[in-house]
Amino acid sequence: MSTQTPLAPAPVAGSSAGPVRTQRRLPRFAPLGLFLGGIAVGALLSALTGFSIALTVVYGVVLGTIAVYVVSRSVEGRRTATDRLVTTVVTTAFLIAMVPLVSLVWTVLENGLPRLDSTFFNSSMLGIVGEGGGAYHAILGTLIITGLTTVISVPVGLLTAIYLVEYGTGRLKKAITFFVDVMTGIPSIVAGLFAYALFALFFGGGVRLGIMGAVALSVLMIPVVVRSAEEVLKLVPNELREAAYALGVPKWRTILKIVIPTSVAGLGTGITLAVARVIGETAPLLVTVGILTGTNLNPFDGRMATLPVFAFYQLTQPGVPPEFGIQRAWTAALVLIVLVMALNVVARLISRFFAPKTGR
Repeated sequence: MSTQTPLAPAPVAGSSAGPVRTQRRLPRFAPLGLFLGGIAVGALLSALTGFSIALTVVYGVVLGTIAVYVVSRSVEGRRTATDRLVTTVVTTAFLIAMVPLVSLVWTVLENGLPRLDSTFFNSSMLGIVGEGGGAYHAILGTLIITGLTTVISVPVGLLTAIYLVEYGTGRLKKAITFFVDVMTGIPSIVAGLFAYALFALFFGGGVRLGIMGAVALSVLMIPVVVRSAEEVLKLVPNELREAAYALGVPKWRTILKIVIPTSVAGLGTGITLAVARVIGETAPLLVTVGILTGTNLNPFDGRMATLPVFAFYQLTQPGVPPEFGIQRAWTAALVLIVLVMALNVVARLISRFFAPKTGR
């Protein structure tokens, strides 16, 4: 069944205009019904050939897309059918991409919520073998090391981005950009090995310090800060700089008083997302910080516990009986996800409230 949509006003009485042209349209929910029908047929075919979720998805998506296109082509024409085809493909791709994310969140919530209690946040693993214990020491260690990483990375990354946008020219600028791009793609374990080798030169082999973990994470965070800050600074209109230069304002003061305040929202967002990028890294911290069952809040004195390493060891070395350690690992993963989500919310709030105000 189709509806009629007029494409032109009705002719005035007595005029010589011809008949009104109309275009047939599918009902509003017809494409969705056709697509779901294709999925149902795909599920039937999958059941006949040996049921598999993957085959059901493949058969259903292909048959549903074909059904939407064929029916739309026969009713609405080639142009509208092509539009519906592309819309269906894009929407399907989005839904397929969301499946692993939803599955991950559901699994972590299901396994992590049972141990998300006050004991988990105010107890360490000192003297704990089986039931009980918590990640108090690991949460504090993660916050301290991530804070040190931010203190190291933000000034270096931001000043490098300012140089590339405002001062850099020629081969030096190209070389810095090249090495920043290379650093963006290095494996995290390489950053940990670099920090370990650097500190081993001064303190000998076998050293484990919280500051080593901060240095390793800085190697991963600096290029992210540089690239995000560089793109944000490029968005500042050149007219603002030229107006300041025309008034005799020196370049350094123009950057400090005009460029940075104009781009502060984007810079804050980029830095916050860079912190979220490194807060869950495990491999560098395994090499540089290690694990500790007690609480150590001094990053310059001995090993420290961190949430990613805590979760790793609770999963791989859960103790006897193992179910209690595995529960702690899932809960640590849930806390990490919450921290990353909180950082993303902070980034959105920074972008919203500190963006330059336009209009009156």
